[in-house]
Amino acid sequence: MKTKILVANRGEIAIRIIRAIQELNYEAVAIYETPDRDSMHIRVADEAVWIGDGPRCDYLNIEKVINAAQKSGAKAIHPGYGFLAENAGFARACEKAGIIFIGPPSDVIDNLGNKVMARKIMADAGIPMVPGTQNLKAGDEGLQEAVEFGKQYGYPLMLKATAGGGGRGIRKIDKESQLKEQYIIARTEAKAAFGDDSVYLEKAVVNPKHIEVQIVADQKGNTIHLGTRDCSIQRRNQKLIEIAPAFQLSKEQQEEVSRTAVQAAKAAQYLNAGTVEFLFDNGKFYFMEINTRLQVEHTVSEMITGIDIVRTQIKLALGKDLLIEQKDIHLRGHAVEMRINAEDPKNNFMPEGGKTVRVYRSPGGYGVRLDGFCYQGFSIPQVYDSLLVKLTVFGWSWNETVDRLRRSLNNFVISGPKTTIPFYLNLIKDPDFKAGHFDTSFLDTHPHLLDYEEETSEVNKLARLIAEIHSKGGNAYAA
Repeated sequence: MKTKILVANRGEIAIRIIRAIQELNYEAVAIYETPDRDSMHIRVADEAVWIGDGPRCDYLNIEKVINAAQKSGAKAIHPGYGFLAENAGFARACEKAGIIFIGPPSDVIDNLGNKVMARKIMADAGIPMVPGTQNLKAGDEGLQEAVEFGKQYGYPLMLKATAGGGGRGIRKIDKESQLKEQYIIARTEAKAAFGDDSVYLEKAVVNPKHIEVQIVADQKGNTIHLGTRDCSIQRRNQKLIEIAPAFQLSKEQQEEVSRTAVQAAKAAQYLNAGTVEFLFDNGKFYFMEINTRLQVEHTVSEMITGIDIVRTQIKLALGKDLLIEQKDIHLRGHAVEMRINAEDPKNNFMPEGGKTVRVYRSPGGYGVRLDGFCYQGFSIPQVYDSLLVKLTVFGWSWNETVDRLRRSLNNFVISGPKTTIPFYLNLIKDPDFKAGHFDTSFLDTHPHLLDYEEETSEVNKLARLIAEIHSKGGNAYAA
């Protein structure tokens, strides 16, 4: 019998992992909740296991996921990203059940998931960090600690949930009165969101670049990096656009931050694939965190290195050694990933769940990659993330990459829900974007990017009309 691997996720990332599993000549097992019964990820898998009505709760139910793996005879589980991907308890449950967890060991996830513990590991290894506190004590004593830290380092500060992640559990504090007001609220929200009310403070780095480094490590401790990514263009602390490499850094800065990332991974005794994240300000790097999972934006690193990160993850988890050394990694060209979300950018990026995709026409050609699960007739669930498809574009030069982005976005037609496509078309025309001048304040300082037309070309309008006629036998827009 072939080795089976269960994918503990949904949507585009489940499809991405399933493809890698099947390429390795293994069998892919999908899981799904009732709202996902028509999802493409269960169609492309070799086997699918229903785990409950959901929504979301069954994807997060460790016992049900483990039972699905055992029922199907899966030898290993790939968690993807989101859901249980950075849950040390899930990794531990896999270890206890004798199932291979495709990711780092549970104790590594524990240590790095606790942001205060992660800071201590990095401090002991001499990794540069933004000044910060340990976990603040509960009640008035912790609040007093916070006030004293503010007096020592000044404002603004970042109040963070110790167990937070994915841009959640973070709030900027501009003055002492706000700190006193937000402290108790932050603890309450952290408890509700993460099951842990621990919080800590960091000195805020105002409008930095968000730089990350993809690392890969085998069970013998061999650790390499796959270059940098710039993930500065964000909304609500969540990334919209990812670029590899972070080309506005000098060659020396690229090499410095990449070496530091490998040093950080080794200090944490990291195994498998992960991402070391930094803030870059005034020529200096500051460690932020290590994400103990596959990242949404792994595609751009794959495009500039030729390394299949998911395939590598699977092989490393099954006990294989890295077959490449750092000297074998050669970065080439530029890659940009844009998250095509079913959202209305003009309405504070409000999700468009519940709508049906009436027309779906995707771009293609040299240097264009699509990772998605959307299709014509697809009804967008209201209960999951709004991501429909990731558009990743490669070019040998930055100008070529931006030109290819423009062409791809112009050729991308999704009718039914509003999407981020017209917003991106407006963004890539901006002189600052073309010059690579962006940081985490980019959307705040460029509000004009939200001033765009929904219909961007006559070709797209015609495509929508023809698709409407073919699908329904008539034109719904006719007078």
